[in-house]
Amino acid sequence: MGMSTWNEPGYASGSIFACLALLLPFSGTALAQDDPSTPLRIELNRVEAAGENCRIYFLIDNQKGESWKSLKLDLFALDTDGVAAKRLAVEVGPVPRRKTLIKLFDFPGLSCPRVGRVLLNDVLTCEGAAASREDCLSAIETASKVDAVSFAK
Repeated sequence: MGMSTWNEPGYASGSIFACLALLLPFSGTALAQDDPSTPLRIELNRVEAAGENCRIYFLIDNQKGESWKSLKLDLFALDTDGVAAKRLAVEVGPVPRRKTLIKLFDFPGLSCPRVGRVLLNDVLTCEGAAASREDCLSAIETASKVDAVSFAK
């Protein structure tokens, strides 16, 4: 007696609202093409000697994300034994929306054969695509094209 049938008024409209309620959480993410959680890919692309320094080339791929006005990274070069050898703070911004860039930085007084790994230790400042430094750090994806030197966070 208390069961609903297809012919009763209100049954169809209740089902429609239930379906819409299920779809609602997905519609926002489907429409948000410029989601701040879209990764900014930073690839250690090349390593070369520059006098007494080791020059590191970073390819910064922002093809899928919003602009970053400023992005300052805290980097550590670890030697081939895994010991922290040099620390460097670098500004890689601005990084325009839907753009790929190459930025290069020198680790002073460090020869390239001694570098075994570069660590993205932290994000010191960021303005643009993310709300906080923690969000910026989690939005960065690291990679390395150099076999002898890894890049990780």
